[in-house]
Amino acid sequence: MSLEYAIEYPCQMREQYGEASLRGLARTSALISKMVNETISNQTIPSEESVRFTDRFSAELEKVEEVAAYCRSNCPAQVSTLLSSMEIQSESEPIDCLGRIRYPIEARFERFLADRLQLIHDTTPAEQRPHLMRILLDPESPFDGEATKELRRITTEDGLRFYELRLPVTLSNMVPRLTTDHVFDILAGFTATDDGASGYQREIPPVALDDYADFLESVLMRGMSDAEIMRMLGPGSTYGEYLRFAAAIRIAASLGVRVLLD
Repeated sequence: MSLEYAIEYPCQMREQYGEASLRGLARTSALISKMVNETISNQTIPSEESVRFTDRFSAELEKVEEVAAYCRSNCPAQVSTLLSSMEIQSESEPIDCLGRIRYPIEARFERFLADRLQLIHDTTPAEQRPHLMRILLDPESPFDGEATKELRRITTEDGLRFYELRLPVTLSNMVPRLTTDHVFDILAGFTATDDGASGYQREIPPVALDDYADFLESVLMRGMSDAEIMRMLGPGSTYGEYLRFAAAIRIAASLGVRVLLD
């Protein structure tokens, strides 16, 4: 269960497979990678079920390798390349213009997010704050937190949740009262302008990408030491996944293409 995203850069692989097929291939590859990594970390023998699952999707994995080889040689939308240039280690994706933020969003990350926003609010003049933060603080902001609030109430039949925290973190000294529900609402982007024809229901349009990148970079790492970033990259995965998301948005901004979300 994850929030999936894509840099909608036109290329031969997108033309050949289509957005929905690329997304499906990436999801299958991510599931198999997760099983393999868990097997390695637990130092166990692969289960019969995991072997059957891998065999069942062997054709899809071959396609993933074909796309990944093309990406490495031809694509300017390689998120891992940007992260490497910033000396940030993040879990890689075989189709590097795609990514995911896995649920549940960790409580540790949500508290970090609130602390960083509070710091920016308390130490930065209003006119120098990221534009998205000024939108969040506007009494007329359309990002009211209701969509995220609804997600917090959901627990699947398998006991999975979208957020570890059942209640959002409220930031102090802000008018109107801002919570992390409002923040996650704005990070979910906007309703897709193509009515979901791409297979993704939401998007961040090119005109907004610089603002989104600036906001995420300000909150996630600006002014932080390498040691602080490494500490956040330690236990858990949400922080690293949002770093990768920020890098994807920055690349999309440089290419002038949408970021698709679902």
